[in-house]
Amino acid sequence: MRFAGFFTITRPINSLVAGLAAIVAFLIATGTIIPPVILLFSTVVLITAAGNVINDFFDTKIDAINRPDRPIPSGAVSQAAALGFAVTLFLAGIIVSFFTNPLCIGIAVINSLILIAYAGVLKRTPLLGNITVAYLSASIFLFGGALNGWDSLIHIIPIATISFFAMISRELVKDAEDVEGDTAGGADTVPIRIGIKKTSQLALISTVLAVAASFIPYFWWGTWYLAGILVVDSIIIIAALRGLKCATPACMKASMSSLLLKAGMFTSLIVFTLSAVFL
Repeated sequence: MRFAGFFTITRPINSLVAGLAAIVAFLIATGTIIPPVILLFSTVVLITAAGNVINDFFDTKIDAINRPDRPIPSGAVSQAAALGFAVTLFLAGIIVSFFTNPLCIGIAVINSLILIAYAGVLKRTPLLGNITVAYLSASIFLFGGALNGWDSLIHIIPIATISFFAMISRELVKDAEDVEGDTAGGADTVPIRIGIKKTSQLALISTVLAVAASFIPYFWWGTWYLAGILVVDSIIIIAALRGLKCATPACMKASMSSLLLKAGMFTSLIVFTLSAVFL
């Protein structure tokens, strides 16, 4: 049971997907896969897992209301153990990055510090916290490109931009779902300040920006990419539109807007991968 708690608190599926995204980024940037990409994968999985653990460490009171089934509020993992586990994962991820290059090392160290700052302070800062998460998500693609140097990192920026705006949208929707717990925990989020309806409108705007950015790779990959990404764009636009009708956290959860946005982002990874391999 104790092992299960430590495993669950890392949100393993999210961590693994983040690691795969780094490999996809390298594939997009270079058109190939080489053995050192396992270092990208390992670094991203470890640091993402660490970020998830440290986030749960700081959010124990809020999660007791919003997510009582999570490992710390449920008693599966103690706060002290979670903190020690997070530190271990951060250090392991940074150590692995030492076997890549200075550019990757810099991103790994900076992102680790940002993850800690986010969990402890920035998460409770309206919009800035959402932008921070969006950057961290987008930076996985930058990290993947960075393994091949600056030119490849620059080439991957359009993909990172898509991720950035899609993640802002999802973060806003998630905040709208969590208004009750965030209010009780003293957090100051966008929907608490401006209301759920206006937050949903901001999420839609960010989604539209992500869709606009998604057309840039068409100039690399052509019509088949466009056909695939239009499916992704449809999913995330529908997801954002479903939240517009909501004025309460319960309605936002029932709309499944956050889940659909997540599904759209996962689907986009498939489209990017297939495009980089076959187009």
